[in-house]
Amino acid sequence: MARKETSENPGRLKQIALTYRMTKKVDSKVGLVVAAVGIVTFGVLLAIGFWIDHPVYLGILGFLLAFLAMAIVFGRRAERAAFGQMEGQPGAAAAVLDNIGRGWTTTPAVAMNRSQDVVHRAVGKAGIVLVAEGNPNRVKGLLAAEKKRMARIVADVPVHDVIVGDGEGQVPLKKVRTTLLKLPRVLPGAQVTVVNDRLRALGDLMSNMPIPKGPMPKGMRMPKGR
Repeated sequence: MARKETSENPGRLKQIALTYRMTKKVDSKVGLVVAAVGIVTFGVLLAIGFWIDHPVYLGILGFLLAFLAMAIVFGRRAERAAFGQMEGQPGAAAAVLDNIGRGWTTTPAVAMNRSQDVVHRAVGKAGIVLVAEGNPNRVKGLLAAEKKRMARIVADVPVHDVIVGDGEGQVPLKKVRTTLLKLPRVLPGAQVTVVNDRLRALGDLMSNMPIPKGPMPKGMRMPKGR
């Protein structure tokens, strides 16, 4: 057991260091902010300890709370920096959906056009959620076509659609996960499994496309039809 913990700790520290370096590229003040939060938290608790004549106890508590506060602030700023780097990148929404959590099954790129506007699908107890990336006007057609295609086999399942973006009626990338988790849960777990099985039988764009292995040949174009 001791050997296992020893081997895991360097990996965790390395991951934290890597996350810090990536965050600092976007958020240059992350180190100062996190340190300030820790110092202020510890200082306040220690001052209270001297005031009530228990500096040791409050000092220990202050150290623990300072560490916790630093971890929370660092985590939030790292998450914000990660979303900032992904913003506008193709497939960013698919990466968010892939980390939505348990109870959801996600399928990237179930629909796409030659302009590389794309629709991803997530299935959970809230029903089916189609998440679109790309030009708002073009993706509406993709969403409508995908809803029509699914209606043949899952007509009794609620379907929600989300267009990723910062415009009116759109959902910012950083709020996609929260938006899905806030949807009302209307399907039992058994029905979610059935819906997933039906959709897998229907297939999706990536599994139906004859994509060659290795790099895509030069001059190859997206097939017509979407």
